Amino acid sequence: MTYHPRSEFMSVMMERGYLSDCTDYQGLDEALGNGPVTAYIGYDATAKSLHVGHLLNVMMLRWLQKCGHKPITLMGGGTTKVGDPSFRADERPLLTNAQIDENIAAMKRVFARYLAYGDGPTDALMLDNAEWLDGLNYLAFLRDIGRHFSVNRMLSFESVKSRLDRDQSLSFLEFNYMILQAYDFLELNRRHGCTLQMGGSDQWGNIVNGIDLTRRVIDTQVYGLTSPLLTTSDGRKMGKSAGGAMWLDPEMLSPYEFWQFWRNTTDADTGRFLKLYTELPVDECERLGALQGSEINEAKIILANAVTTLLHGSDAAEAAEATAREVFEKGGVGDDLPTVTVTGTELADGISIVQLIVRSGLAKSGKEAKRLIAENGARLDDTPLTDPGLIIDAGSQGGTIKLSAGRKRHALVKLGD
Repeated sequence: MTYHPRSEFMSVMMERGYLSDCTDYQGLDEALGNGPVTAYIGYDATAKSLHVGHLLNVMMLRWLQKCGHKPITLMGGGTTKVGDPSFRADERPLLTNAQIDENIAAMKRVFARYLAYGDGPTDALMLDNAEWLDGLNYLAFLRDIGRHFSVNRMLSFESVKSRLDRDQSLSFLEFNYMILQAYDFLELNRRHGCTLQMGGSDQWGNIVNGIDLTRRVIDTQVYGLTSPLLTTSDGRKMGKSAGGAMWLDPEMLSPYEFWQFWRNTTDADTGRFLKLYTELPVDECERLGALQGSEINEAKIILANAVTTLLHGSDAAEAAEATAREVFEKGGVGDDLPTVTVTGTELADGISIVQLIVRSGLAKSGKEAKRLIAENGARLDDTPLTDPGLIIDAGSQGGTIKLSAGRKRHALVKLGD
């Protein structure tokens, strides 16, 4: 449908490409125009860090706050114990309470880069659904909440239907997930006046359930808004690369590698990513995205600098750009490259170049590293690497070598203690 929003937040969502669907465009737009709206997105604590695939929705919360509304980051301390089955082929591995708590603590550091938390009317809140889910009485929950859910309707949602159509098992534990997520929305409305849930378009069924439950139990109007599930122009899932997930925590992925991920954006994606992942004016994003030939590379550097500055700060972005220019334009080593250290003890026994390629993150396995060498994609100190049996030993101790996979991925190996 074509809808022309009046509120600033809905205008931003539509103009910059964040909006996939909304349960009530006009109703939400009017609510946003009548004062601060409290909105949430839920994040299950399945890993120690968010990754680039989460960044679109984090930016939505950031824009919500910039437009004068109140964001809630809801940590799934309770729902992580169940696991979201949406569009998964198998059941998620179950984590211990200690693992969940550790993951939540690590994720909080990333959110603090994008949102201002506090007690003010538009300050962000960080909540944990274990607060209300851990103490539920099962029979009372079935009687008071479960009776509002139709199994027939739950089976019709695409996230469940796709699993069953492939004859893949869906446990009763997982089947409860959508009820618990719906209950989250009800509780957030009761406790914090939250009237909007946002999420990726794969969460549409869960969001609609929460809206329906809130209406049935406390007769309150709430809304849902979803973002598109992004793939890159070459068909890859956003946030994935040859080296694995693009983590947002600097302890899991260096600022340089994060910067380089954005610098390697395809020409066709540059303008779109500038709109979604930076705060540059839309006209400027479109101008940069329309550049041709070698000029588009400068647009990609602007993208990489802007996204890296938001997450890691301007100093990290400037250091990453300086390293990239040194490595790619001047043939230098670059002090900010990902670095691994090989101890003197290891060198005494000798360590294979294949192991070093894997340890530096340039390949996931020895098999992949050997294939990289066989296909002439690996280099040692900018010289093509042809011998997969090469051993680095004590004779090399005290130096630093540079390993490369292709033209754009590099790492340093420091030899000796």
